[in-house]
Amino acid sequence: MVVGVLVQLASQNVDKIFDYSVPKELEDSMQVGIRVLVPFGRQTLEGFVLEIKDSSPLELKEVYSIVDYDIVLNKELLALGKEIQKDTLSTLISAYQVMLPKALKAKAGTTIRKKFHTFYQLEQRDYLGTSLPQKKILELFHDRKMIPKEELTSISLSALSTLVEKKVLLPVFIEDYRLKYEVHKESKKVLTPLQQEVVTKVIQGDYRKPFLLFGVTGSGKTEVYMNIIEHVLNQGKTAIILVPEISLTPQMVEQFSNRFGNQIAALHSALSDGEKYDEWRRIARGEASIVIGARSAIFAPLKNIGIIIMDEEHSDSYKQGDKDPRYHARDIAIWRAKYHACPVLLGSATPSLESMARAQKEVYQLLTLTERVNGRKLPDVEIIDMNQEAKKSSSHLTVQLLNEINDCIDRGEQAILFLNRRGFSTFVTCKNCAETIKCPHCDITLTYHKSNRMLRCHYCGYATPLPKVCPNCGEEALSDLGVGTEKIEEELHNLLPYAKVLRMDVDTTSRKGAHKKMIDAFRGHEYDILLGTQIVAKGLDFSDVTLVGVINADTSLNIPDFRSSENTYSLLSQVAGRSGRSSKQGKVLIQTFNPDHYAISYVKRHDYLGFYKEEMVIRRKLGYPPYYFLCYIKISGRDSKYIYQEALKIKQSLDCSLEHTTILGPTSLPIFRVNNIYRYGIILKYKREDKLRSELSHIKNHYKTNSKVRIDIDFSPSHF
Repeated sequence: MVVGVLVQLASQNVDKIFDYSVPKELEDSMQVGIRVLVPFGRQTLEGFVLEIKDSSPLELKEVYSIVDYDIVLNKELLALGKEIQKDTLSTLISAYQVMLPKALKAKAGTTIRKKFHTFYQLEQRDYLGTSLPQKKILELFHDRKMIPKEELTSISLSALSTLVEKKVLLPVFIEDYRLKYEVHKESKKVLTPLQQEVVTKVIQGDYRKPFLLFGVTGSGKTEVYMNIIEHVLNQGKTAIILVPEISLTPQMVEQFSNRFGNQIAALHSALSDGEKYDEWRRIARGEASIVIGARSAIFAPLKNIGIIIMDEEHSDSYKQGDKDPRYHARDIAIWRAKYHACPVLLGSATPSLESMARAQKEVYQLLTLTERVNGRKLPDVEIIDMNQEAKKSSSHLTVQLLNEINDCIDRGEQAILFLNRRGFSTFVTCKNCAETIKCPHCDITLTYHKSNRMLRCHYCGYATPLPKVCPNCGEEALSDLGVGTEKIEEELHNLLPYAKVLRMDVDTTSRKGAHKKMIDAFRGHEYDILLGTQIVAKGLDFSDVTLVGVINADTSLNIPDFRSSENTYSLLSQVAGRSGRSSKQGKVLIQTFNPDHYAISYVKRHDYLGFYKEEMVIRRKLGYPPYYFLCYIKISGRDSKYIYQEALKIKQSLDCSLEHTTILGPTSLPIFRVNNIYRYGIILKYKREDKLRSELSHIKNHYKTNSKVRIDIDFSPSHF
């Protein structure tokens, strides 16, 4: 027997299948899709078995051992990996590795032990015991088959050992999954006529076209999802539901576990490696029927899928853009839905322009929920012109916003404050020489974090204590400028000392379980104000939040990216939707230096379609999606001059080979140097270009042995 093995090395040079002979003792256990240990040159590597053949005319090295006797990559995932490789021009091994939890990737030394719980069962019922502790232990087995070890050792460890020695009791080891779900059964809600109409259309409609559910915030999309999934489970099928932010996962898991109990499994980056390993195996074994999680949950090894749902489908967190393979979860969802002949449901209050354009062209099927549940009004939105307010006070919190927070707390209600920038200040500068303190490895200023008096780079992770004097002129004249969530927290404590403030950002939620603890604490009224970054903008549902304040609406507007207006509209609309979700009327205050910008004006009117039409006119004029496809080529390396020369060569090659493509660049990236790596980019715009992938594949192959240059190719990039 001969097997074709794809080894763990991600290099393009070895991105192919290598044949190995199989020892006689392993032949019966060999299957396509399992992991094996093989010799590779002077190394010993793990790999996936992709082929099984009878023989080979060549003299082959032997497989050392089988790592997993259970199949890791089933037939569907094997086919999907090849599709990802073709679409993203990634290596095949990286396409397979991204599907799996760390414990199951082909990588030596990543073994994670299973967790077992010890029970004891009675083997000799006629044995009466020779001591009082033994008799007490045996009495417990009167009407029970198995008893956990802890219950018996609490009586007597020595008596238990004696009973085991005499084979009266037999130890039994049962796997104990690390993740536990609390179930508090809730009654099923009655759907509104609009919700029921959406459910019926998805259940009875044409599954061959994805559904786009455009539903305003608070319209009850989650309840729609649960009713569709209930129908799917009743048919004996399974379901995947994706959420964009880790912070949303605990809330979604809680809602679904209350409805569906232990049928759910969670997959997201906040879980430990052991928890992910357990959840993945539960899913593969058919012990879970509903998978909830972030982007990577789209690869869950479910069988017989009946529905795939992407909540907040507009979110750019569904795109893996920082490493290969650069896939979008939406594309994977559509591929898997075709494989299983089931519907895909994309839901959002602010659909991406590409998705709405496809719905307008009937490539997607448009469904709408235009009203909040029980006829609740959308919150009133007011715009505060910071050009005027900045002249009155140096505080980042206007008098109007502070007064509204006061009134809100006096009524026993809660407020959410949003600022999409963490840290205390965005940079530190010298008043004497105007020097700003930058990262030594990146072309970016360091962010000051006052809680530990550290300057940090949010790109490469470099950190250093805040110096007492300017490193350039030696004067004690350092001053922090700009604002982050940490500084706003300090201002709130000074201006509203009685208010209990909870800050929720990457810095405060890094510990395991922090998201859920914070959400539960705020829901339990332990805090009056939830202050945070985009973590607090999406999906969260608090019945007593009646005020939302946006500290600075311009943060995302100022990013040099063609999606900046769309991202601003989406983010502001989503955070505004956290207000007034119960019977109490909500209010939103947006502080901005651009009060007349169309993205902000449409947020005030809750007018997504108005924004969509205006933004589409701009996209058409500038030649951006959804009117054109984009591809982004990043050329990077440690020698800036050499990298630029190679980028020019790539541009010239593409000019000669691509007839119907607009080629922009090469230009340096906005952050030119990150971790001492210099970066240039080339943007390709095209409507149809048959030769594009073959030309780009040729370029990648040309540089695969050049260690001085790294080529990254991103189709449909979420940002540059």
